[in-house]
Amino acid sequence: MAGDGIMSGGGVVSERRSCVKRRERKLVVVGVVLHALYMLSIFDIYFKTPIVHGMDPVEPRFSSAPAKRLVLLVADGLRADKFFEPDSEGHFRAPFLRNIIKTKGRWGVSHARPPTESRPGHVSIIAGFYEDPSAVTKGWKANPVEFDSVFNRSRHTFAFGSPDIIPIFCSAVPHSTWNTYPHEFEDFASDASFLDQWSFDQFHSLLNRSNSDTKLRELIQQDKLVIFLHLLGCDTNGHAHRPFSSIYLNNVKVVDSIAEKVHNLMEGYFQDNQTAYIFTADHGMSDKGSHGDGHPTNTDTPLVAWGAGVQNPKRLFHNNHPADDGLRFVDEHKHDMLTPSDWGLMDVERMDVNQADISPLMATLIGLPCPVNSVGNLPLGYIDLSKADEVEAALANTKQILNQFLRKSYMKQSNSMIFKPFKALANYSLNLDQIEDLISRKDFDSAMKLSQILRSLSLDGLHYFQTYDWFLLMTTVTIGYIGWMLYLILHIMQFYTSFSMNLPRKKMHAPIECSTMKVHVGGFLLMGILSTILYLENSPPLYHAYVGMTVFLWTQIFSEMHILKELWRYWARKKLQLISKFFSTCIVSLLVLEFLVASFSERKLYTWCFLTSGVGGTCYIIFSFPRRTTIAGYILMTCWFLSGFTMMPAEIPDNTPLVVASGIVVILIGMAVRWFESTIKGDKYWSCIAQCDQPISRSTKLFILQVFLVGLSAMMVWLSTSHRALNKELLTLHQLINWFLAGLSMVLPLYSQTSLLSRLSSVFLGFSPPFLLLSIGYEALFYCALGLVLLGWIMIECLVLYLTKVKEFPTIISDEDEFLINHDERYLELSDLRVPLIFMVLFNVAFFGTGNFASIASFEISSVYRFITVFSPYLMSALLIFKLFIPFMLVICVFSAITKLIKIPRLGCYFIVIIFSDVMTIHFFFLVRNTGSWMEIGNSISHFGIMSAQVVFVLLLFALTNIYTKDIRTRSAQSLSRKAI
Repeated sequence: MAGDGIMSGGGVVSERRSCVKRRERKLVVVGVVLHALYMLSIFDIYFKTPIVHGMDPVEPRFSSAPAKRLVLLVADGLRADKFFEPDSEGHFRAPFLRNIIKTKGRWGVSHARPPTESRPGHVSIIAGFYEDPSAVTKGWKANPVEFDSVFNRSRHTFAFGSPDIIPIFCSAVPHSTWNTYPHEFEDFASDASFLDQWSFDQFHSLLNRSNSDTKLRELIQQDKLVIFLHLLGCDTNGHAHRPFSSIYLNNVKVVDSIAEKVHNLMEGYFQDNQTAYIFTADHGMSDKGSHGDGHPTNTDTPLVAWGAGVQNPKRLFHNNHPADDGLRFVDEHKHDMLTPSDWGLMDVERMDVNQADISPLMATLIGLPCPVNSVGNLPLGYIDLSKADEVEAALANTKQILNQFLRKSYMKQSNSMIFKPFKALANYSLNLDQIEDLISRKDFDSAMKLSQILRSLSLDGLHYFQTYDWFLLMTTVTIGYIGWMLYLILHIMQFYTSFSMNLPRKKMHAPIECSTMKVHVGGFLLMGILSTILYLENSPPLYHAYVGMTVFLWTQIFSEMHILKELWRYWARKKLQLISKFFSTCIVSLLVLEFLVASFSERKLYTWCFLTSGVGGTCYIIFSFPRRTTIAGYILMTCWFLSGFTMMPAEIPDNTPLVVASGIVVILIGMAVRWFESTIKGDKYWSCIAQCDQPISRSTKLFILQVFLVGLSAMMVWLSTSHRALNKELLTLHQLINWFLAGLSMVLPLYSQTSLLSRLSSVFLGFSPPFLLLSIGYEALFYCALGLVLLGWIMIECLVLYLTKVKEFPTIISDEDEFLINHDERYLELSDLRVPLIFMVLFNVAFFGTGNFASIASFEISSVYRFITVFSPYLMSALLIFKLFIPFMLVICVFSAITKLIKIPRLGCYFIVIIFSDVMTIHFFFLVRNTGSWMEIGNSISHFGIMSAQVVFVLLLFALTNIYTKDIRTRSAQSLSRKAI
């Protein structure tokens, strides 16, 4: 690894290099562990598991259940607007359910919570709480923590549908009968509505078998029965064809017809009018065919209820729109939202719910206790009960939530040395007695009001204990991040700046002194005391890890007190002008980082950034190099070209001709760079990046081969897409060719010439085929624009290098600039901060140039359809992440080449990048939200996660790109300086 020693005599150099290598290996390990650990902290702080055990279920105290059995139909991925709105001809897509809404049932919009994925949505519907965050570690494929559900409480459950959903809820329930279709059925290249029909056929077959199977018939005739049909068609078709496609919209008609068939089948089979029906969806679908975030297209899903125990529709007139009842969703939306006029339902009362409210609704309809972990509020507007039974149902719901609060309060109190109770519920037993007294006096309205107040306070109490440890954890993590950054700064100052020349050698290599030993002993004792306190409070193991990491970092900092003292003396001797330059540089750096933080919420800021940068870079070149107006014009045009992409919609529209045209643009850029390189031989400005007197015959053949592969990839984009659109399948031959092109093209740059320009242009051409094959629209052209801007960055650094050597600019950190770390690297100077800062800007624009990477739902699954169409989550995810990483790899390759060009240590620059990233990470840490709109919650988690992970994947990408950049050669700074002078 470059930059691992400081120039000195023989054995000292070897000792120093060995010391730095050991220290940096330790830094990398500590950095990866710290960021992984602190990333987990947001789950303990903001999204701690809501599940507690040990509560008894609360049986509803009404005479008889409103219904004997319940049918739950979940249309996976069905958007509310596509369900309720008419088609282009004015016909509604769900005529049966629409008739139910108007004649015999209740309806509304169910608001889901991010992550809007299938498992979390079904957990909310069936179990009544929002997904346990620990399920993320299992890919939402298994139950890492056992929880209660309506299925558990039922007498028997029949379930049919997807192999990704049904086993989660039924495999551990002994009183269940279920079946799923094979994973191979989930093919994105076909119309998936047959999956919905499969679920219905299975249920139909079950009822038919019961006619000849006495035991099965007795089982079906029981009360408290749940029938669950999972209908995956809309989700699969939405991913493959988008929610505006005819296939998706036709699938809405399919699920409506299945609802009608199920209704008719059940009523004809039982003939007792004792069946309740719930039709809903787990999540919606964005316009580009994805889901996961908190956008209304993902969170708004339809809800229709009818049958036994469900109220009939209530008519509305223009002058009796329901008043604001004061209730709010957890995303701060009113229950009373205006209904779009084109839905044609303005005259029927709409009852919106939170998704978790569906669970207590289902439980109450068939007389079951609510799942013990449910946080849903029973939507009384759906249930047809007497006033007395209505109050009893609401009270049972309240007691069930109160029991969770009491359990959490008991657990926290028994484990806390200093316990702070939730004062609002200190007299909860008196409130319960008062409610019971009002019920006995038949004052049902007052009892209902008090019950709702008690339920609201119980939910507040649950939130209180969910956030009980916030202050401790946030303080610990923040101090840890600050300690990590100071530790990195000390390392950079000691080994990558001229400050090390001011350190007495005896202090740098002396054994640990008595004071240092005291610091380590003190840190060990402090950790022991804190761990003992945490142990006595039965804190989770991760709490010990957070505190331990923070204490460890600050112990390391204070153990180098002699370095801190020398640093203070070093800066005290500096002139005021140099100190002011240092602080002004830090302020500018912070402003740039705050700009990057803001860009995560408003990516259009990059448009203004590159418009301004284009003008600024042009003015700088014209002023410093009056004869280089062509380069000035190039900088202006390329920056302005790139500025347009962050104005484009994050939801990338399909545009295959643009992807093909981008392949042609890639070829033209490659040819232009090769022509430029052939014309700059001997030019004093560009000699450091031109060909290093190597034979060009093999280089020409390699260039022709790479151009051919890019052209063939563009042709395969057209062929694969056209054939799949016409024949609804991906040819195996096309698939094999695409895999071969992607793999071969990335190997070829390793055989290119080692001059900076030759190698980087070959890397640009080498990454192009896989990126083109994974592109669906304008992101392919963005790749071209990014490559042009990166070339402009190289040109500017060449000019700055030439200007610096000719004019012999003094260094800022030291008055001497002849000191080198080793033969091909020099010390970092304050002016070198521009390199990691520019890298940060370009690295982050690579996030947003291909869409909105900071949103969970930005992974465009149709990007992988030229490689695979059969559902395979791990392979598809790997391809999507690889596509998103290609622009990052290009930026890092150029960054590494520039560090070689201007002779600065790449690893030192990497550490500066990590410091900059962690400044942003701390900012995002305090911006993480668990209240507000679901979009804000989802995006805040994504932003923090991206910045926390950056230390890991930047390091990984550095290692990968080093394969391409380690052989790059540039003219030495010394020879360049002699030639220039």
